[in-house]
Amino acid sequence: MNIGFVAHESKKKLMQNFCIAYRGILMKHKLFATGTTGRLIEEVTNLTVHKYLAGTLGGEQQIGAQIENNDIDLIIFMRDPEQFTGINNVHKLVQLCDSHNIPLATNVATAELLIKALDRGDLDWREFYK
Repeated sequence: MNIGFVAHESKKKLMQNFCIAYRGILMKHKLFATGTTGRLIEEVTNLTVHKYLAGTLGGEQQIGAQIENNDIDLIIFMRDPEQFTGINNVHKLVQLCDSHNIPLATNVATAELLIKALDRGDLDWREFYK
């Protein structure tokens, strides 16, 4: 499955720790991320991540285009609820996931639930959408 990663600046370390903890599951899938987030994930996990532009430079829109083309199966977006810059991009990403039936985690608790569900095969229904 194709997993997309986005993280606000204050949540990048949390994203790194999440990816370290679930490296064994993530290595079985194709990973995509905004630029800086992808680089940071690669540095700590040695996983291969297809990196787009930095989120503020268009990376979130690039992931959004992948969602619209049904090329992403799951989004993990560690967002800072206190961060108001780029709020329109956040809203657009959530709206796209809702419109295209893409599971979306916006915090570590939901991300853990989704990654464990992915590992159990609970998200295999996504294959029918492709």
